[in-house]
Amino acid sequence: MSTSLLKPVVRTFEGAGGFFSLGAATVRDTLRRPFQWRELVEQFWFVASVTILPAALVSIPFGAVIALQVGSLAGQLGAQSYTGGASVLAVVQQASPLIVALLIAGAGGSAICADLGARKIREELDAMAVMGVSPVQRLVVPRVLAVTAVSVLLNGLVSVVGTLGGYFFNVMLQHGTPGAYLSSFSALAQLPDLYISEVKALLFGFLAGLVAAHRGLSPKGGPKGVGDAVNQSVVVTFLLLFLVNVVLTAVYLQLVPQKGA
Repeated sequence: MSTSLLKPVVRTFEGAGGFFSLGAATVRDTLRRPFQWRELVEQFWFVASVTILPAALVSIPFGAVIALQVGSLAGQLGAQSYTGGASVLAVVQQASPLIVALLIAGAGGSAICADLGARKIREELDAMAVMGVSPVQRLVVPRVLAVTAVSVLLNGLVSVVGTLGGYFFNVMLQHGTPGAYLSSFSALAQLPDLYISEVKALLFGFLAGLVAAHRGLSPKGGPKGVGDAVNQSVVVTFLLLFLVNVVLTAVYLQLVPQKGA
């Protein structure tokens, strides 16, 4: 009985160890030559093509909901003039990097996991290792770097679109004044807010690509195992991103004094 209870714990620690080992190998092989530039460009274009339009479309309702909710609460407290600053900070610091990472994990990450998993069950990765070609350097590194780069770039797009969506709905539906919206944003926002957003996007993209690659390299049970690995990669990525977001936000708020404080 005790052995059966320990098996899930052992598998969890083994999976975590494999994940950190793959992360270390990815960082190490990034500096090795030859670098797979063509694979990097192809993966970058693929991930960007499947995420850029959904990211832009999803950011509009996210920005609108945040602006409407903040505007409603600010109206109840008599602080309508701070609606713009609070809404934009929520979009830039929290919503934008999470939206990008979740879309990348659901679209690009799942495709990467399925591709690597299919190669694994066809024993292509084993054949590469026999020929002296590192699967991590050849396949994992370009994919992880492509996902990371797309995440950083899309974060800027989502921040702008989400901010414009919040501005439009606040002015049109809640009859806010454009000048008060923009002035409160300039009064409360600061450059470190944008920096932490980009740091989050960078780290979230790296983690999303790494989780997808890790699950894709270790499927079990043939094609069904590949499908299970894809589902696991998306779920694990979501949980990991929310946990890391809490930690980064707490550290940022402790280390960086807020403007006007």
